[in-house]
Amino acid sequence: MGPLKKLLPPLRFLAVLYLFFLCIELIGCGFKCFGEGWAQGLFSLTHSPIVGLLIGVLSTSLMQSSSSTTSIVVGLVGGGTLGVTQAIPIVMGANIGTTITNSIVALGHIQRRKEFVLAFSGATVHDFFNMCTVVVLLPLEVMFHPIEKTATLISGLLVGMEGTSFQSPFKMIVMPVAAAIRDFGEQVFHSKELLGATVLVLTLVMLIFALAQMVKIMRGALAAKLEVLIDQYVFTSTLRALLFGMLVTAVVQSSSVTCSLMVPLLGVGIVKMEQIFPYVVGANIGTTVTALLASLVTGNPAALTLAFAHLVFNLFGMAIFLPLRKIPIFLANWLGNATAKRRWVALVYVLLAFFVVPGILILVF
Repeated sequence: MGPLKKLLPPLRFLAVLYLFFLCIELIGCGFKCFGEGWAQGLFSLTHSPIVGLLIGVLSTSLMQSSSSTTSIVVGLVGGGTLGVTQAIPIVMGANIGTTITNSIVALGHIQRRKEFVLAFSGATVHDFFNMCTVVVLLPLEVMFHPIEKTATLISGLLVGMEGTSFQSPFKMIVMPVAAAIRDFGEQVFHSKELLGATVLVLTLVMLIFALAQMVKIMRGALAAKLEVLIDQYVFTSTLRALLFGMLVTAVVQSSSVTCSLMVPLLGVGIVKMEQIFPYVVGANIGTTVTALLASLVTGNPAALTLAFAHLVFNLFGMAIFLPLRKIPIFLANWLGNATAKRRWVALVYVLLAFFVVPGILILVF
């Protein structure tokens, strides 16, 4: 019984981690039931950089995946529906919209005030990094097109290359179960909107349960081992954390998953925001792999240029805000402290930043 008892915490953790990954996938499936087709329609209505940015934020918030958004946009550019200049602001907005998953995950800690402040601050540092990057680069792109010019130069060297499709191990493990749940739901519900709403509600309940179990296990038998692993191997230097975030996200093909996975660790104090910031920056770069592969498969020069524009945008963001990391970290801490006494502020922030404000401004502009 001794060896078996020692195996139980890691096995429990792996089971809960699988549930966590499944929930992230199901959240995307739920939003897609009433979001993806609508999002594609929105893309075709882009008529200004601001509207493109806001469409990227809103559509990605609905689909819970910047990889999905950028892949759709790459397809539209490849098909001639959108130009590269029009599409780049959408990709910028997608970088902001994908961070909503972190905030949703942080809400799972809302019952424990101190834990919630740490988790929510850490979750929103991803938001503020992308927002700050957009604030700096969008005006420059509108005036001088540095991202498009750099991406065009790179893609010009690679035109004619043909890539091969790549199946994320994360999706290989999770998708069969997610697909089975979706297929069962489609048989039960005749309305996609009702199916999407049901999936979202049930998934959020499962997500909160998974987070609670992860935190419980981390506080127990795995806490010391995780702390040693993270302190001694993963976050010992900025470069190592950056490369780790880049590599893991390139494999998983979802910055939402890799970044939100850090939120429980922040909540229980195993890692600090300063440690995960380079990891978040690396995750932003790693998530561009999906669109790059999609564009290489199409062989379309415009699609390839847009995919590289996504990569260049994130590289520019890294070059600017990795040295100036105190700015997004300060903003995230400020918002986290604002939720210390008024935890409802976190929910208001999520609704306003990712849905209400972008939706209203799209109508205004």
